[in-house]
Amino acid sequence: MDPQFENQSMELEENEEEDTEQLKAQEENNEEETSKKLSPPEVNTIFDSETEVYEYYRQYGIQNGFGIMIRNTRKIEGVNTYMTVACHRYGEPNQKAPDSLKPKPVVKTNCKARLCAKRMDEDDKWRVTQFDNEHNHNLSPSKAYRFRCNRKLTNHAKRSLNLFDEAGIPMNKSYNALVVEHGGHENMTFSKKDCENYMRTIRRLRLAEGDAVALQNYFNKAQSIDSKFYYSMDLDDENRIKNLFWADARCRAAYKEFGDVVTFDTTYLTNKYDMPFAPFVGVNHHGQSILLGCGLISNEDTPTFIWLFETWLTCMSGYPPNAIITDQDRAMQNAIEKVFPNARHRWCLWHIMKKIPEKLKGYKEYDSIKFELQNIVYDSIEVDTFELGWSSMISNYNLKDNDWLNRLYDGRHKWVPCFVKDCFWAGMSTTQRSESMNAFFDGYVNAKTSLREFVGKYDNALKDKVEKEVHADTRSLSTTIPCVTPHVIEKQFQENYTNDKFKEFQKEMINLMYCECMMLDSDEVIFNYQVEEIQYVGDSQMRRTIKYNVCFIKEVGDEYDVKCGCRLFEFRGIICRHIIKVLLFKQNVFTMSSKYILRRWRKNVKRIHSRTKVTYSTWKDSEEKRMYDMVCDAFYRIVDLATQKIERCNSLVDTFKKLELEWDNNDECISKKISVDKQTSKSEGKKSKNSDSSLSIHSPIKKRCKGRPPTRRKQSKVDTVVKCLKKKSKKGGKKNCIQSDLNDLSEELLTFLPEDGPNHLTNLRQQTPDDASGNGNIALIQEVNDNNVLKVVAGLTFESAVDSRTTRPLVSALSVPEEATNITSTTNTS
Repeated sequence: MDPQFENQSMELEENEEEDTEQLKAQEENNEEETSKKLSPPEVNTIFDSETEVYEYYRQYGIQNGFGIMIRNTRKIEGVNTYMTVACHRYGEPNQKAPDSLKPKPVVKTNCKARLCAKRMDEDDKWRVTQFDNEHNHNLSPSKAYRFRCNRKLTNHAKRSLNLFDEAGIPMNKSYNALVVEHGGHENMTFSKKDCENYMRTIRRLRLAEGDAVALQNYFNKAQSIDSKFYYSMDLDDENRIKNLFWADARCRAAYKEFGDVVTFDTTYLTNKYDMPFAPFVGVNHHGQSILLGCGLISNEDTPTFIWLFETWLTCMSGYPPNAIITDQDRAMQNAIEKVFPNARHRWCLWHIMKKIPEKLKGYKEYDSIKFELQNIVYDSIEVDTFELGWSSMISNYNLKDNDWLNRLYDGRHKWVPCFVKDCFWAGMSTTQRSESMNAFFDGYVNAKTSLREFVGKYDNALKDKVEKEVHADTRSLSTTIPCVTPHVIEKQFQENYTNDKFKEFQKEMINLMYCECMMLDSDEVIFNYQVEEIQYVGDSQMRRTIKYNVCFIKEVGDEYDVKCGCRLFEFRGIICRHIIKVLLFKQNVFTMSSKYILRRWRKNVKRIHSRTKVTYSTWKDSEEKRMYDMVCDAFYRIVDLATQKIERCNSLVDTFKKLELEWDNNDECISKKISVDKQTSKSEGKKSKNSDSSLSIHSPIKKRCKGRPPTRRKQSKVDTVVKCLKKKSKKGGKKNCIQSDLNDLSEELLTFLPEDGPNHLTNLRQQTPDDASGNGNIALIQEVNDNNVLKVVAGLTFESAVDSRTTRPLVSALSVPEEATNITSTTNTS
């Protein structure tokens, strides 16, 4: 016989044996499933309790593919004596639809399938008196788990949903996590809608007592846990919350370390009352943003800021900051002058420079003006250089009548770098620290967040911020960044500074190669040097040479004093490359004086705020939660041991089943007793209201403030209409829609146009195209220059139609005649 044929025969025989074994195993499984199937409940069947009747019929419904509901019950002296459990489609369908053209799905089909049971007086057991098993609709066992009676939100799922909500995780992701945990949708005992309803109920319960009262109770609880927790509420004549401030013990302790420089910003709307979030933000020893207290304010006027600043100052034991950075808000400036008269006030440089396109776009030589203005602001090392450059720019481009530039020049001591670098700012020049803190809260709060929810979610966001600082502390203490030079000075900073701050110093060491030093003059004590630094512009090969003056002064002993014209140390607290060049290569100083190694950036300092224990009060601080966590911790340890052997798993499961039966029976007996007690307690009357005579505080009134609007930027009517027209043109809207929007647009433009402006608008209306298919290549552009001149420009193509404020194309289905172009008028726009 051929060996190959013999091998094939043997493989076929083996496959037949495997198929036979699989069939036997499948038959055994079918027999087991058949033995587990519930038989139809027969009349006179006895059950121990009404719960057992309901549960048996529910399981029978799952097996056969229908849901159930308790149709009716009868009670005698508050105790159930009779019940009817019917198919969930039992009853007459509701034919009274309010809108016959949009009928809703009907569940009821008048199905007669039901089970009736009666309680026996002798032993309190239940006997089946009637059973009908004929359904007039289709049955589907595979879909039975989706019926309402079979959906149940477990305690584990409830706890998970609460934790996800506290962490700011959206519902769709929370539900998907539970689906993965359960091994698929088919194993879920609840739906996404059940989760949404549960969380809606939980949030409502949290605020059941009202936003203001819940907030006050929250603060009182936090203060009882942490005696150094501070909060203050400003109320109006009707006892409504106007303004709110709070700071925990860690914020107050951190202020003692990092409260010398603070940024303050209110351009962040956070809650359903449109109250701007006003954080006080500093910089910690890693260069990270750290919260030093925060408030929610209802107005952005001078009295409101005075109240907030005074409250914050009281919270911080009356010690004001040395320097504070804000935007150009006049009300804020007035409050700072009153509350912090000795503090150095600086305007946010970024907010000023971003207004250049808005304020100067209308000039013909805009690009040249912008380039020169940026060079004057950023590259002026000395005050005289700035003054000379500014005067030259004003005269060259005829900008002496520009009000915005004139106001900036009058306030130059508050924003131009060469004027403010003589003060320590911890490296901050803008309020972006506050804005980054605002962005940090974006994942936790939104425009619909209530006050109580906001403060609770603020805790969660702050925990994450604290964890990042602890992680940075651990990284600085357990890791070391290698030195890139053999100089002792670099080793000195490596041993003392945190990793993030040492990287900044190391960057200065690396850039020594671009510096050349020469002596200008000297005597026995004072030495003046000039350091030339080669700087490359961007990624190009263009380079420029900048000269800095360094003054070295010898003092008693080995001490010395050194200053550089760049003033990096005064501004940022980091020794600059120019000073290092002089010390190493001219003065032969190889170790840095201790006064140039700031305590603020040291990693081996034990700071008070890092040792301050803060207990955050959230919904989880309850007895039920503590018991649940205690059981879960013990359970997970047992599970880890049980999963090592199958015998342990079986033993653990059997034990759990016994406990479940035992405790279910006990709970059932307790529920019976409670149902009787409820009836006897009805005669005691309703509970009286709380007679507490304390002050009743009400929630604030929703107001529109000056802060950041709900959209990313405020839009004029022109922007809104053009945006609407673009959408309608894509969808193929009707002419009358465009005509109505154009009418609204024209009404706004009439306020800006001269006397003959309405004639131009009449031409615009008459020239509107017959169709709105979006084929028009004409666009409207709004420009407001510094002379308050509004321009409506027409006759532009798709490519050239650009919004002057956002540089984005604006296209509508408007056809504008040639004579309607370049309509200008002097107005008083703000």
